[in-house]
Amino acid sequence: MPKLTKRLKASTAKKPKNPVPLAEAIETLKGYDATKFDQSVEVAMRLGVDHTQADQIVRGSIVLPNGIGKDQRVVVFAKGPQAEAATAAGADEVGDEELAKKILGGWTDFDVCIAAPDMMKVVGPLGRVLGPRGLMPSPRAGTVTPDVAKTVEEYKAGKVEFRNDKGGNIHAIVGKLSFDSDKLNENIQAFIDRIISMKPSAVKGVYVKSVHLSATMSPSVCVAI
Repeated sequence: MPKLTKRLKASTAKKPKNPVPLAEAIETLKGYDATKFDQSVEVAMRLGVDHTQADQIVRGSIVLPNGIGKDQRVVVFAKGPQAEAATAAGADEVGDEELAKKILGGWTDFDVCIAAPDMMKVVGPLGRVLGPRGLMPSPRAGTVTPDVAKTVEEYKAGKVEFRNDKGGNIHAIVGKLSFDSDKLNENIQAFIDRIISMKPSAVKGVYVKSVHLSATMSPSVCVAI
């Protein structure tokens, strides 16, 4: 078991033993010993879903009220007027076959990949590269869309994707530790509300089992729900 640093030991000593209200959880996170960089804040929710059942998969996206404090790098597969619109909306790279070749060659220096529906023949073969990295465009995630420009703008404004893993956990970055507490609260509550609203009808029993907040280099805090 790895040894804890003095900073982490000091932070762990401040960690509440029991779940606390969201506002208190945020203040606890901010009260941990600081680092030399602005840490990202992440929310993790453990859901009572069975990942082997297609009708219990919780997947989607949300535009957080206050963004995530990070400029997401967005690439778009489009051509013609849609390509021009994506570029105007702020996409970092726009292309078709040449962009696909670049990605097949190993380039994945981006956070989001968006595709117009008529580009899926080009994008389809990229599944083996983009799939394992969670970057494959998908209609369900909203990254295969006829309105690529709007989607680029949403991701640039702080849109995040989510999907439960094999353990039924969902996690996402919801801001930076430097954010005002009220802004973090708004972002986190919006994310929690979004997940709750997506409860699959096939799920029986407890849906949200736990919610935890953490920063890049901090202990987690359990949020009372």
